[in-house]
Amino acid sequence: MKPFRLAAAQYPVSEPGSWDEAAAMLTRWVREAASHNAELLVFPEYAAMSLAAIFAPGVRADLRQQLHALQSLRDDYVDLHSRLAAELGVHILAGSFPWQLGPELFHNRAWFVDPEGHSDFQDKRIMTRFEREQWGIAGGEQVPLRVFDTALGAIGVNVCYDVEFPLLARRQTEAGARLILAPSCTDTLAGYHRVRVGAQARALENQCIVVQSPLVGEAPWSAAIDVNVGAAGVYAPPDRGFPDDGVVVQGRLNEPGWVYADIDLNAVDTVRRSGQVFNDRDWAEQGGSVCPDSKR
Repeated sequence: MKPFRLAAAQYPVSEPGSWDEAAAMLTRWVREAASHNAELLVFPEYAAMSLAAIFAPGVRADLRQQLHALQSLRDDYVDLHSRLAAELGVHILAGSFPWQLGPELFHNRAWFVDPEGHSDFQDKRIMTRFEREQWGIAGGEQVPLRVFDTALGAIGVNVCYDVEFPLLARRQTEAGARLILAPSCTDTLAGYHRVRVGAQARALENQCIVVQSPLVGEAPWSAAIDVNVGAAGVYAPPDRGFPDDGVVVQGRLNEPGWVYADIDLNAVDTVRRSGQVFNDRDWAEQGGSVCPDSKR
């Protein structure tokens, strides 16, 4: 595996007046990261929800109506990311999208696209109270946890709340993942820190790299993403070859922009072989492997 640069977005909510306006903003962001030689771009959970601003006030203010209306844009949304990935030679984890699978069934779906035109997705598995009780978005437990085999290495995705549950990332790392992406959307500092603590814990116990990418800013027009708090971060095991505190890089709280980090996933294998501790190996020896359901 060759070293590469990744870019984690502190992506701001916006109020686009049209699809073209929203697409132009996303294109600018992707081009900027590519101009800084980033090969992997990570966008936040529910970054797609700014698209709801395109619809009439009554639709965008209604949690259920906006979900149905957004489906008219979902193919264009994925296609735009795929075109940009191919044009610029980058891998992109798109901001997650509430994806309709049935008359009243929606999953929180994050699409992963690569420069070769391949696309696949990871659905969020475990819903927050807001998603489950108020918004009506269901967990994607029936969809296997995926590990994306890429030219950069094997990558898993834990969408926001999922990264707070250790067995999900454990299944992915046992299936070969060396890098876990954790796009997030939190409306309080406490929520942001819960995801961050989860990301750091997953990096520690699996001796891997975990990337958090948050949605930031305020959208008073939105019933779903009115307040968004967070900072992007790249976290590693606090062991040989990595920072003593495990923090590779961290952005400024709530400040829109890219946060860059140069990553060498070979260092993950090195620390697993010769670190001061062997969390990854000792997890298996103490508790055994978890029930595998990861799909490569």
